[in-house]
Amino acid sequence: MPTVVITHRAGLGHDMGAGHPERPDRWRAVDRILHGAAFAKLQWLEAPEATREQLRLAHTARYVDGLLDIEIGAGDLFQIDPDTAMSDGTQAAIVRGAGGAILAVDEVVGGRAENAFVATRPPGHHAERQGAMGFCFFNNAAIAARHAQRAHGIERVAVVDFDVHHGNGTQDIFWDDKSMLYASTHQMPLFPGTGAPSERGEHDTIVNVPLRAGDGSEAFRAAFDTAILPRLRDFAPGLLVISAGFDAYHRDPLGQLRLTEQDFAWVTAKLMAIAETCAQGRIVSVLEGGYDLDGLATSAAAHVATLAGLTGAL
Repeated sequence: MPTVVITHRAGLGHDMGAGHPERPDRWRAVDRILHGAAFAKLQWLEAPEATREQLRLAHTARYVDGLLDIEIGAGDLFQIDPDTAMSDGTQAAIVRGAGGAILAVDEVVGGRAENAFVATRPPGHHAERQGAMGFCFFNNAAIAARHAQRAHGIERVAVVDFDVHHGNGTQDIFWDDKSMLYASTHQMPLFPGTGAPSERGEHDTIVNVPLRAGDGSEAFRAAFDTAILPRLRDFAPGLLVISAGFDAYHRDPLGQLRLTEQDFAWVTAKLMAIAETCAQGRIVSVLEGGYDLDGLATSAAAHVATLAGLTGAL
């Protein structure tokens, strides 16, 4: 079975203004490198629109309706917080992002793809049950996980997040849900200020492993080997969702970790091995952060090449 990449050009229509690090060129950088000759065996699908009912799998009805019913004129910005704003193309982008994550679950669990990478923007892991923040509006990873349960009957789902920022939104959504495991490495202290090891959820299904500014490959790999991978094995999810943020890359302007493309390939292979033991190899990966365009492109390429078994792609 192939690796499928799910995307949509609606991601180009979300624009938070000149100079904002979460910019349309992020979509272009990932799309360009994954359309290179080395990735010719990938299967591509267009992300559909998520329905309001599907968005409510992870968010309150009031929040979903309020966000989608905002009227934004051409060229206008609706400011949610100092870092997060909506343009007239945002609503189309965010429903395609969530819809892409849902389609990825359907393709992988339905046996039509080995695994999937959802190459959409904006990211989602800071979006809480009823609030947007940190460039994020809908939590694509959480929606995908809940859809796997609702539509496909998968009992336990794990979300693993290696973005440089802690996924406070995913933690918020899963805090009291014993059927979901959320595990995160992230720089601390750093936005959003959450993610201490003591934050464990009501059922001890939250695993936070903070790293310090300047940490690189050794600390990152040790965090997975000693803390996250053993918990994943014990939890034995039927599906693994990856919040694939590449802003822990050593040149990223928004973080101070020191990871390389090889680290993202390494962690991908480790997660694939876990998925093989308990989830029939089923992995859905959704793009989160990454703001150095070259680093984002090459890191995403290393991640997808590993998912697809394209060892000679880079």
